[in-house]
Order: sequence, then C-alpha cells, then structure tokens
Amino acid sequence: MTDNRAAFEMFVDLFYTQKRVADAFAFLVSDDYIQHNPTIGDGPAPAIEMLTPKFDGSPDATFDIQRILVDGDLAMVHVKASRPGAADAAVADIYRFEDGRIVEHWDVLQQVPVHAVHDHPMF
Repeated sequence: MTDNRAAFEMFVDLFYTQKRVADAFAFLVSDDYIQHNPTIGDGPAPAIEMLTPKFDGSPDATFDIQRILVDGDLAMVHVKASRPGAADAAVADIYRFEDGRIVEHWDVLQQVPVHAVHDHPMF
C-alpha cells in the first residue's frame, strides 16, 4: 500500500464508521505499533482489546468523521464521538505511516462543553 490517503480512508471507514476495530487493525496497523495514549500498551492487541468495547461493543455510539488530513507519512482524523448518557467529545487521532502501514498513534480528546464563551462550533 503506497497511497497513504486511500489506505487511511479505508481504515477510518472500517474503524470509526463500521466500528470493526479488529478488521481495521488487521488491514493497516503494523505489529510494531507504537501507542502514545498512556492507557493503552504498544502493539495492535492492547489497542484492539481496549477499543473494541467502545466501538464494536457499543451499538448506540456514533463516531462522525469531520475531517481527514493526510500529509506524507502523517494522517489525522477529527471525530465527533457520541455515546448515550455521555457528553459528546471532539477527538483528534494522529497516525504515522511507515512502508504503507500505521506504526504510531497519538490522540487528543476534549469533551464538548454545554456552554461555550463564543458561538463557534467545535465541528
């Protein structure tokens, strides 16, 4: 896979839209996956174990893709995450590619406030 954008768009669809975590990781994530989220270990298996209940196991949760950015070996998806009984969240997941596979991940998450000091939407 040499076209990072096309591969990443397929990964995003599998992972966030279809909520098929294990399939998305099998499709594009390297065995040498480095995880910067401090609650998840390195490698695909810990991420699949931690994320599957939040995605596959949560049928009422939605992950609306707002933006996909790809620049060389870096890709980012901006997501509106919604779960019943919880405030919406703005999520930015950043991934690094190497040899056509995702090898590294960072994430930033912010709860959508009930009241903002301005009228600019977060999405």
